[in-house]
Amino acid sequence: MEDKLSISINIAERRFPLKIDRSEEEKIRMATKLINEKVLQYKQRFGKDDFDSLAMTSLQYVVEMLIMKDQQDLSPFVEKIEDINDQLESFFDEKENKE
Repeated sequence: MEDKLSISINIAERRFPLKIDRSEEEKIRMATKLINEKVLQYKQRFGKDDFDSLAMTSLQYVVEMLIMKDQQDLSPFVEKIEDINDQLESFFDEKENKE
């Protein structure tokens, strides 16, 4: 079982204590850094408050995640291959029945 680690992160000047698996620490700290950088960009660019900046940051990252998920979705290819396989099986079945 993984060791649990207590850490504290700051997002948009708010402190959040977390209890995490040690193996997740690097990813959580990197995510925190990326979120804070994006929040700061929105604040500097649009003069928004922390909540508005966090909302826009969340929107941007979720849209990016959904785009990546769609790019990794192999189901259309699998369906096409299954369709071609079915057609080939039908073709060979018909040919075998004719002989």
